[in-house]
Amino acid sequence: MIPDLVAVLLFVGVVAYGLLGGADFGAGFWDLTGGGAVRGRAPRHLIDASLSPVWEANHTWLIYCLVMLWSGFPAAFTAITTTLYIPLGAAALGVVLRGAGFAFRHASMRTPEQRAFGAAFALASVLTPFCFGAIAGGIASGRVPADGGGAPVGSWLNPTSVLGGVLAVLVCAYLAAVYLFVVAARAGDERLEHYFRDRALLSGAVTGAVSIAGIFVLRQDAGRLFHELSHRALPLVVLAAVAGVTSLVLVRARRTAGVRAGAGAAVALVLLGWGVAQYPYLLGTHLTIDDAAAPTATLWVQIGVVIAAGVLILPSLVVLFRLAGRDHLQAEADNATH
Repeated sequence: MIPDLVAVLLFVGVVAYGLLGGADFGAGFWDLTGGGAVRGRAPRHLIDASLSPVWEANHTWLIYCLVMLWSGFPAAFTAITTTLYIPLGAAALGVVLRGAGFAFRHASMRTPEQRAFGAAFALASVLTPFCFGAIAGGIASGRVPADGGGAPVGSWLNPTSVLGGVLAVLVCAYLAAVYLFVVAARAGDERLEHYFRDRALLSGAVTGAVSIAGIFVLRQDAGRLFHELSHRALPLVVLAAVAGVTSLVLVRARRTAGVRAGAGAAVALVLLGWGVAQYPYLLGTHLTIDDAAAPTATLWVQIGVVIAAGVLILPSLVVLFRLAGRDHLQAEADNATH
């Protein structure tokens, strides 16, 4: 019972990072595909204004997930890090390069430097979610042995992992496009509203098509995961599809009310479906939550720390996002520079 509770708390962090960090990575995708300096100036300005207040705070959830996994399920942590060290290292490098590129692009005065740092930010925004998706695919398809030391390449370059990586990039792009569509619409910028509306519809349609094609990949490459997704987790999968279609309908109709909630619900339900399909295993079908769990005393300490962190930190995050959503932080930053 206690290990299950800690696993749920761990998965809360996974979902939170998927939604908040995912939107950040997706913004980098649209930065990468925004075109040249002239054509991409307006979209990139909106991306910068939207990301600047919150992009560092969103990575709090990644740290939370790593600490929860390391201290709550050390056997699984060891197995994952000794098998999937290549994509983990690439993802860590991507997070660092992305942050440095984003920060130094603002501080640079010359155009060539801005382009170089902007390219680092944008490329890392695609590399990192792909690596995270590939890691999830390797874990879900049972390619991480319980004793660690699995295939350093085959564990994350396989059909399920590639599917996971591609879907992660597409989902991030979809989330970001929906969010930026809402920001542009509320700012009254019809050109950017139309710009990100088209990209939200395109990325949502492509994500749906790849998800449908992925059914056949999972059926051949990850039999248990496919079976559980099509049986026990099927209600969550169906609800995710309904939420995703609803958000696209709202975007097409240029309605901003509820569209971000619909897009976020679609992604969260997909992640929850994966968690339900995976249960009671942490790794494939060979390491259960109970077998991987730390001693009960350690788990109780973790639960206490999570409760304390929720009381002390969550209110601050809520205030931060509310202020950022109302453009108060960007307005203060603009005032400080004048």
